Amino acid sequence: MTIEETFIKDLLILSPAVFTDDRGYFLESYNRKTLTSLFDLEFVQDNESKSQKGVLRGLHFQKPPFAQGKLVRVITGSVLDVVVDLRKESPTYGRHFKHILSAENKKQLYVPEGFAHGFLVLEDDTVFSYKCTNYYNKEAEMSIKWNDSTLNIDWSTEHPIISEKDKNAENFAKFVSPF
Repeated sequence: MTIEETFIKDLLILSPAVFTDDRGYFLESYNRKTLTSLFDLEFVQDNESKSQKGVLRGLHFQKPPFAQGKLVRVITGSVLDVVVDLRKESPTYGRHFKHILSAENKKQLYVPEGFAHGFLVLEDDTVFSYKCTNYYNKEAEMSIKWNDSTLNIDWSTEHPIISEKDKNAENFAKFVSPF
């Protein structure tokens, strides 16, 4: 597995070694030893969603003490994955990073605590999977508006399919970070 740093500290792109032959492929999607050599992590919950093209989920996070680090990947299909740095002391506070994750490229993104996360589905029947470092807690769940003008994220779509919760998410300009 190769690990690539991004311009945002602690946000990593992971590319597993993929072994292919006439039967298909094999890859190691998670290795605790490899990741704990970088961070002191323990994943406690795995989540999976299936969505159609045009669905946008996010930008979501959980506030402390229920904050979650996530290791995200796509099983089938593809997404435009987006994260926003919410760590007040970070030099990249309020900046975003985006990357295509797909079944084809098999890349993963490690998103530490202190980030809002979302994705736009680029293909029908996309299956998105992620490991979490903390359990889901409904009372700790928060959202920032996906199309917030302060964040200025180019999602390359004007009319995504979004939930009521995401339609009513908070604007970044009014947001007070708990991180």
